Amino acid sequence: MDGRAFGQWGLPWSEGVTFEELSAHIHPADRDRVRAAFTATRSVAGPYEIDFRIMHGDEVRWISARGKGADEGIVDRVMFGIFLDVTGRKQAEEGHELLAGEMSHRVKNLLAITTGLTHITARSTTSAADMARVLTERLTALGRAHDLVRPLPGHEGKAALLGDLFSVLLAPYDDSGAFAGRIRVAVPRMGVGERTATTLALVIHEMATNSVKHGSLSAERGILDISSTTDDDDLFIVWAETGGPAISGAPDMHGFGSKLISRSIAHDLGGALSYDWQESGLVATVRMRKERLAA
Repeated sequence: MDGRAFGQWGLPWSEGVTFEELSAHIHPADRDRVRAAFTATRSVAGPYEIDFRIMHGDEVRWISARGKGADEGIVDRVMFGIFLDVTGRKQAEEGHELLAGEMSHRVKNLLAITTGLTHITARSTTSAADMARVLTERLTALGRAHDLVRPLPGHEGKAALLGDLFSVLLAPYDDSGAFAGRIRVAVPRMGVGERTATTLALVIHEMATNSVKHGSLSAERGILDISSTTDDDDLFIVWAETGGPAISGAPDMHGFGSKLISRSIAHDLGGALSYDWQESGLVATVRMRKERLAA
């Protein structure tokens, strides 16, 4: 290999290198696949191309290996091929796949939310005209809330109040009739940065969607209490549901939405989301680093 190839693999330069030496740096999840492909190039003629991950210190990089198999083009017993660092392209592809999955997930959620809001509105109104008016108000509020679940151009660095964030996002789900005020928010008056606001909006939106479909917000007498506590380093937001359908056990939390918000909390807020499935309803706690709030 030339000096650039040794640099790509994070290896010191030497006169030669064996496939086994390179294999030690291939990501364990890709190693067997690359070994099988390497073996195939010894007997299958024609061009080949394979993408795989390597470990460059603590960093994961993507390499695309290209050449010709079955000794095609060999010169003086030396085979020729190239290694391309395609890390940037792979990261972009993964970002596009995540975005496509997130958009599909949100569209499905919006359809489920609309159905849930229609049922909620039907319970708290007495005429078709009232139902149309209240449902329109809810859907308009949902539109405002949806804007908070994505970053908006030109809003970088601007902060929102934590309580206002919850109020706007949860307004579509509260009842305006006889049972108004079933969503109660008690959080400290503090500002949050644009990035934190976007992440929290995503979390609140996802949890409200699940509550409308399965939790306390799906029931006529369901209650949602949101409170907070702090310590020296962290802020804890507690989401407590009561009055919803009976809970027989912890549900499967391995769907796209659950994975998305867990990853967002860990990456953007330096925290974690925990669930406590009590008989009276879900109690979820979001932990986030105070130092991240202004971000």
